[in-house]
Amino acid sequence: MITLTDSAAVKVKELLEAEGAADMALRVAVRPGGCSGYSYEMFFDSDITEEDEQAVYGEAVKVVVDPASAQLLLGATLDYKDGLNQAGFNITNPNATRSCGCGQSFS
Repeated sequence: MITLTDSAAVKVKELLEAEGAADMALRVAVRPGGCSGYSYEMFFDSDITEEDEQAVYGEAVKVVVDPASAQLLLGATLDYKDGLNQAGFNITNPNATRSCGCGQSFS
């Protein structure tokens, strides 16, 4: 299961509130594709199944991951930075043996 840093949890909460979707969860998934083999996918979702792994971070930010993605995200961390040199979400995944230059795919 992926872990959210405090800054990522705060930003996700802000985005959920801005969308008027505070009751939805952030779904993090790994899909085949991208230039390195797998790519990350993140979106707000209300369709949560019993098989999904769930965790809550910060002020009630729910994160869900499907079982297949959870295996590839074990030990991974989602962070958010808002600075001059780097802005946006970033996933650090210890399971990735290599990643592409854009940082959106891995193998």
